[in-house]
Amino acid sequence: MAQQQPRVIILGVDGLSVDGVQHAGTPHIHELMSRGAWTLEARGVMPTLSSPNWASAINGAAPEQHGITSNGYFRHKVEFRPVCQSDGGKFPTIFGVLRAENPAATIAVFHDWDGFADLLEKQAPNVMRHVKGAANTTRAAIGYWTANRPNLMFVHLDNVDHAGHSHGWYSPEYYEAVEAADRYIGEVLGMLDTLHARESTYVLLTSDHGGTSHGHGKNSLAEIQIPWILAGPGVAPGRLTSPVNTFDTALTVAWIFHLDTPQCWIGRPVLAAFHQNLVSAPPADCSPARQLTRATAFSGQTN
Repeated sequence: MAQQQPRVIILGVDGLSVDGVQHAGTPHIHELMSRGAWTLEARGVMPTLSSPNWASAINGAAPEQHGITSNGYFRHKVEFRPVCQSDGGKFPTIFGVLRAENPAATIAVFHDWDGFADLLEKQAPNVMRHVKGAANTTRAAIGYWTANRPNLMFVHLDNVDHAGHSHGWYSPEYYEAVEAADRYIGEVLGMLDTLHARESTYVLLTSDHGGTSHGHGKNSLAEIQIPWILAGPGVAPGRLTSPVNTFDTALTVAWIFHLDTPQCWIGRPVLAAFHQNLVSAPPADCSPARQLTRATAFSGQTN
């Protein structure tokens, strides 16, 4: 009997700071923490802007490799050639790697911020939809997951970042936005409970950056430290004491799917998040031919 493919949901809350998790009312985030491996000291990349950090989370590398150094509002988003490219001309992301290795996979992306779509291969997801508003984005994602049970789904919420820019990262309005995002996260978890899929589904919650005063983009810990929480089958609950970087996210998801990763990725899977008997077990298919195929797929060619 063929082994069932994993299912992973990544919840990306734009602008969610560690302070927000700690000081707003976030029962669903804390419930996920109680079930999962977590740290409130994961680090993003600099500059602490959305495009460089979301890119790093989904493509396993830093701006020095993928070349995305801004949001593109005041200068070119990609300021220099990436060290490698996928067939679609993008620096390879977890979506493209999963699609290349498992063409039958169902992949979905629902994003509140329209700029997220610029960061990944257009042909990789089965569906990639920009839905305005965090509540609508969440409900569209829930509807799709309920009907299709995708292998990998990314849900991007932008209401917290909006509140930070409008009112300040330590304002009552910011904490209210965090609490709203927590409710949306609760809706996703509630869906999994209703479908009896919580125990068989990985849920990874993270952010791109925090903030100070009314902005972000500089080099303070309040901006660069982010929450990183993973729950699901085989995850060892508890606080992670080893360092976690945002570009480890893609590697961790790739490890869950037993994917071979591009040589230009620099992250590493957060193996401390899993029970050690799973870490030491060999993958289901680790044949030399398969490893050679994946190792040469993204060989650093840029033209």
